[in-house]
Amino acid sequence: MSGRPLLRFAGGRYDERPQPPFLAPDASGLSRPLADLPGVRPALARRLAGFGLATVGDLLEHYPRRYEDFTDRKAIAALKVGEEATVRATVERVTLEHGHRRRVTILKAVLRDQSGVMIGVWFNQPWLAKVLEQGMVLSLRGSVRRSGGGASFTVKAHEILAGEGETVHTEGIVPVYPASESISARVLRDLVHESRRVARSVPDPLPGTLRAAERLPTRADAVLAIHAPRSHAEAAAARERLVLEELLLMQLGLLLHKRAAQQAASAVSLGRPGATAARFVAGLPFTLTDHQVRALAEIDADLERDTPMRRLLQGDVGSGKTVVALHTLLRAVEKGHQGAFMAPTETLAEQHLETMTALLGPLVACELLTSRLTAAERRAALGRIASGEAHIVVGTHALIQGDVAFRDLAVVVVDEQHRFGVVQRDEMARRATADGGRPPHTLFMTATPIPRTLALTFYGDLDVTVIAGAPAGRTPVATRLVSEGRRAAGYAFVRKQLDRGRQAYVVCPLIEESEALQSAAAVAEAERLAASEFSAYRVDVLHGQMKAVERDAAMAAFKAGEIDVLVATSVIEVGIDVANATVMVIEGAERFGLAQLHQLRGRVGRGTEKSFCLLFTSRGEERNAGERSSARLQALRSTSDGFVLADRDLEIRGEGQLFGARQSGLPDLKLAKLTRDREAVVRARRLAKEILAADPGLESPAHVPLADAVRSAFGDELAWLLKA
Repeated sequence: MSGRPLLRFAGGRYDERPQPPFLAPDASGLSRPLADLPGVRPALARRLAGFGLATVGDLLEHYPRRYEDFTDRKAIAALKVGEEATVRATVERVTLEHGHRRRVTILKAVLRDQSGVMIGVWFNQPWLAKVLEQGMVLSLRGSVRRSGGGASFTVKAHEILAGEGETVHTEGIVPVYPASESISARVLRDLVHESRRVARSVPDPLPGTLRAAERLPTRADAVLAIHAPRSHAEAAAARERLVLEELLLMQLGLLLHKRAAQQAASAVSLGRPGATAARFVAGLPFTLTDHQVRALAEIDADLERDTPMRRLLQGDVGSGKTVVALHTLLRAVEKGHQGAFMAPTETLAEQHLETMTALLGPLVACELLTSRLTAAERRAALGRIASGEAHIVVGTHALIQGDVAFRDLAVVVVDEQHRFGVVQRDEMARRATADGGRPPHTLFMTATPIPRTLALTFYGDLDVTVIAGAPAGRTPVATRLVSEGRRAAGYAFVRKQLDRGRQAYVVCPLIEESEALQSAAAVAEAERLAASEFSAYRVDVLHGQMKAVERDAAMAAFKAGEIDVLVATSVIEVGIDVANATVMVIEGAERFGLAQLHQLRGRVGRGTEKSFCLLFTSRGEERNAGERSSARLQALRSTSDGFVLADRDLEIRGEGQLFGARQSGLPDLKLAKLTRDREAVVRARRLAKEILAADPGLESPAHVPLADAVRSAFGDELAWLLKA
């Protein structure tokens, strides 16, 4: 054994005299203003405050974003030209010179250690001539360079050592903090070093039993180790502990919010499925998949309880969510109640009504409520809804207008729920309870697969059901990337499909400036294609600026086979189902998000014929497509599994931009990253459920610090959740 002391996790030696025990940690130091720390002048304090750091607690939660490995300390004689390393040496002499160019200063110092002598060089730091003195011991980070027939050590960073020679900036595993022009990482390291004693008394919200079971260090040790790790393994262990704590507090907050909401309201229990629901399933012209059967079982269990169901049903394009939704609505009807189905567009609402009418038959009265109804038609529809004559009402935002009144609404299905605002999604439930009624059971649906980590955070207060795979008979869609040089070949391939009696979509590039510009581009492209590549075929256009009757006519003609090529904007992303359409051409594919590309691709492959998706890059722009665009297109080529693509999209875009815009409601996660910490999210959810199963209100003495930490981190109302 060497004579070196054995170091403990987060620093310190086992042979040190232990600190006296205390009954509770003293957190008062966390609220100490940074302005009170030695060396923090008013100007620096103001810059720190502008950077979001006002107290020692703020500083200790400003975690490193990465580390520099400066563990390669060497003797002067062992240095090699061009190699960056750290040395310790004593100053023998200091000189200040001026370079050939104006305003360039060169400070040189003769430096010595036990192995030899070298010249240290600092550029444009003349004030060091008054700081560095003969006999000072320095720790220096830099590299050896040859110049003018000799060699010198160009200094990147240095520290003046005193006492036992403890370093902060130049040796060991050195933290690199998120910094700014006015606040450097070096300043932050000095301040954190000054605050170490406070870090040792950071209170720990996690119970000791949980830490022991999960093999976690204390919070104080983790904070010390993440700021000043003795090894990369220690830094990783510290980060793991702090990330798990952060995600655990979030999951506890979500589950507590869900529990409080369920306790505050009581819904009507629909009991077990009856004969009507059983006949519906038995009469379907296809067999339900195992995932659909499992989804029905989970929803039936919710509907049997008298707490309002709030469940998210997510499934890939064409996975069969609509049938599950119809069964859910039918559960209300067979017990004498009403159901409502809210779709984001009138076209989609009409398509769902057509599906319902075909599958449910004449025994269930389905009503359509959209803005396309005449005044007389609307009055009649409202009368049937209010009397209960209408069993299931299908509509758009029109369902939540002030003059719509249900007799006994028990179930609401919200399709493509991310297209509605939170207020819109919950308006029917709010109005149902305004007059003393009971809130309905609500099923939210999305065909945009959500990574599990986001499902457990953005929708963490909902129960989640996943329908994976696709119904039998669906054919995989072959996806091909078409460069500018292969454009003519791509059009020739489409013509071959058209000659076989198939149909094709051509989606125009995404123009974010305005829908009007995008619609105009679609019209121009349709005219160009009709006069050139597809002059022998019937070409029409569909875009968001068309009148409703014009859109309906174009879609009806395409569905009837009267149009060969439908040139459209991304308005066709959801809702059009034409089995004979076997080709999807996406122009400017690099401009679309991965989820949207997957949705567009899902418009083909709806029948039994082999289908294709051709990803055209914009003319002359494929070379300028960034790495993210290239990664999206390659990911789309590699798989047709929407959930795999959702995870890949999360990796490429990050959680902040996953749904096309930054989520202003996402809580301020200081350390955790959903793109990186997927396993930790699942682990935190499991632990949160176990904790609340044993102590639903976090009321036991062991959990009081945990409850306080949840409130401190996210607040009682979790307003961020409602925004997300």
